[in-house]
Amino acid sequence: MKHFDPLPHEMQPVIQSLELKAVLVVDDDKQLASALQWILADENFLVDLAFDGEEAMMKVKAHEYDAVICDLKMPKLRGDEFYLKAKEVRPTLADRFIFITGFAADPHIALFFNKHEVKYLVKPFSISVLIDCVKQLLC
Repeated sequence: MKHFDPLPHEMQPVIQSLELKAVLVVDDDKQLASALQWILADENFLVDLAFDGEEAMMKVKAHEYDAVICDLKMPKLRGDEFYLKAKEVRPTLADRFIFITGFAADPHIALFFNKHEVKYLVKPFSISVLIDCVKQLLC
């Protein structure tokens, strides 16, 4: 039996470690949330879903996320309320939210956006804009 010598150190292949970023997508529109999950996973993000603010709050307490993509108008706990509670539990998430809404012109929502200086996209938005926004947030 012939002995196999491993490659010298300088000839060994370089294995690049891929650091995956975890993103929580929160939207009561299950079809949209699932579509965003597939799109972001295709961009090498680890994606978790929640379909209302209460479920999202449980997930934020249990897991650490690098970013949150969140709808505003949802049952049980609205996106703005979830944001304020999540900020208390995980202060580092405060500047890692991207809100998605079809109601950006609503005065209460506009006031929330201005007061907290959060990032948001107005539905419908292009996928490339969302991906760019998430990547900018995480760089």
